[in-house]
Amino acid sequence: MYILYYAPDNASLIVRLVLEELGLPYLTRLVDRTKREQDSPAYRAVNPSGLIPALETPAGILTETAAILLWLSETHGALAPAPGSPERGAFLRWLFFASNTLHADLRLHFYPDRHAGTPEALPAFRARTEARLLGHLAIVEDLARTRPGWLGPERPSVLTYYIATALRWLALYPADGNGWFDITRFPALDAIAAAMENRPAARAAALAEGLGASIFTRPLPPEPPEGSPL
Repeated sequence: MYILYYAPDNASLIVRLVLEELGLPYLTRLVDRTKREQDSPAYRAVNPSGLIPALETPAGILTETAAILLWLSETHGALAPAPGSPERGAFLRWLFFASNTLHADLRLHFYPDRHAGTPEALPAFRARTEARLLGHLAIVEDLARTRPGWLGPERPSVLTYYIATALRWLALYPADGNGWFDITRFPALDAIAAAMENRPAARAAALAEGLGASIFTRPLPPEPPEGSPL
């Protein structure tokens, strides 16, 4: 039995989606961000960085979203090209692009006040971050047009869920800075997101975290039954 340490609509959502897609039994433990539980001694004993998610497994506790996804795919032999397959290198390239490049700039986009330096610098910082994100998405859109089997919804991978969740966040966060992102500018990604949100795994995650029906393409702010995304 896995234990997922989560907060609603955080990076833990990607892990939850993959656990659901794999049909694996798991429990959840809320890390309540309204109480700053990510900074508590109890959670820091689980993940010293205080970041969410963490996954407790029979092999020990795993942290870092991409590492968790890769471990789950290898352990259960699904949702990624197998080690040694011809597609493996390209898959790893784009999984870590999603984690190290796209997701890293998403964090800057979500919390610009922490990184801009001064209030006066905030508008320009936001504009630069948005431009980089649009550039990242143009790259992934081009990849999606080629429809490698491990990105399309016909044979989804952990990367498919990662990208779909990033599209959700771009439409929603930060609350005072959304409205600039239009998913229809990226038709290949829009099509993938639309197909993915109809999968049973997405519906289960949406119900668990109060995400609504169109969780990837036309998302609404979450209304989670416990905890908060902020």
